[in-house]
Amino acid sequence: MEDTDFSDDFCAFLQTAIPAVEAAELLLCVAARPDVWWDRAQPGTERYVEPLVAQGLLEMAPDGRFRCRIPNDAVAGHVRVLARAYEERPVTLIRMIYALRDNKIKTCAEAFKLRKG
Repeated sequence: MEDTDFSDDFCAFLQTAIPAVEAAELLLCVAARPDVWWDRAQPGTERYVEPLVAQGLLEMAPDGRFRCRIPNDAVAGHVRVLARAYEERPVTLIRMIYALRDNKIKTCAEAFKLRKG
């Protein structure tokens, strides 16, 4: 895995779809077995199911179980890069996820600064 694998598109995917490292871990676990419906009551899943459903990465059954739902080839490619980064460069991936969170917060804070006239 090279630094170039952390493309602008992949970083945008991380920033918009992956709110935390735990969400990435949940997505990778579920994506590894896309035919399995997972129980929402399993430890560590409840906090990140809704955000991943909202991003279209998981689908939810009426009974609350969920499974992987990769909407297109571009997202499937991002999930493959995510899996490879998690396996080969976990520290870099973790730093990237949290750095993107920090940048999002800074951008939001800057948007609300008052300009001097």
